[in-house]
Amino acid sequence: MKKSILATGLTALLAVVAAPSLALASEVLPVHALKQDTHIHGLAVDRTNDGHLLIATHHGVFRAGPDGMAERISPVKDFMGFTPHPDEAQIFYGSGHPAQGGNLGFIVSTDSGETWQQRSPGANGPVDFHQMTVSLVDPDIIYGTYGTLQRSADGGHSWSVVGPLPADLISIAASALQTDTLYAGTRNGLQISRDGGQSWQTALPDIPVSLVAVDGEGGLFAFVPGHGLVRTDEEVLDFSTLSQGWEDQVLLHMAFDPANPMHVFAASHQSNIFASEDGGRTWSEVKGPTN
Repeated sequence: MKKSILATGLTALLAVVAAPSLALASEVLPVHALKQDTHIHGLAVDRTNDGHLLIATHHGVFRAGPDGMAERISPVKDFMGFTPHPDEAQIFYGSGHPAQGGNLGFIVSTDSGETWQQRSPGANGPVDFHQMTVSLVDPDIIYGTYGTLQRSADGGHSWSVVGPLPADLISIAASALQTDTLYAGTRNGLQISRDGGQSWQTALPDIPVSLVAVDGEGGLFAFVPGHGLVRTDEEVLDFSTLSQGWEDQVLLHMAFDPANPMHVFAASHQSNIFASEDGGRTWSEVKGPTN
């Protein structure tokens, strides 16, 4: 791996984390124009609307269709955390900031992202979870990060502090095989916890991992800036390169289509959105109309 490429990717990643939100120009716009007006902080496939893509941003949740046009469907909220319920198609979880400032706590939508209500302020809240993940084994178990790692065992109604976060955390994902297994992408490598986040061990050391994601079949994905997207089965943990050639793009979010395991979406630090029809081996950018 070339160190100069790696450094470029990290610099870009840090820049987007620190970047302020911008004024939103329109309620409906092509997907490629989102990056001009806002930042993307989460993706999910909308299983109730023919596999449309839900895009959580600084300015609310957008729904994008096959034509590449994205329409805001939620009130204006600054979504910093966003994740779907693995079994219930209409349920989504979020966190972040209301338009007037402050923190949202842990919020829930039961209508595919259109309306949201606070379910809990979280521990020591109201919280602003920047990373969130739901156990694919037991969906009542949810994790969120707010200075520390927090855990709920009752679908987000109550929360407790698990312990400190891995250093320089960027991304977290819960296992599809084990209730208490978590993965963390950090600037210093991929970390694994086998005890619900109480302790962590290094799986991929000394390289930055900007994204970690798990599909419903137990496939574990990680993005290494300057190298590419890698994948392994959770039971094996022997990573191989899935795709390269990302140049200066740093992937931060992934979404899997439960109806088609080969259909995958990803978003980069530049708020570009990509789609794959072969499980992440090849990608094309989702743009929408350009005129």
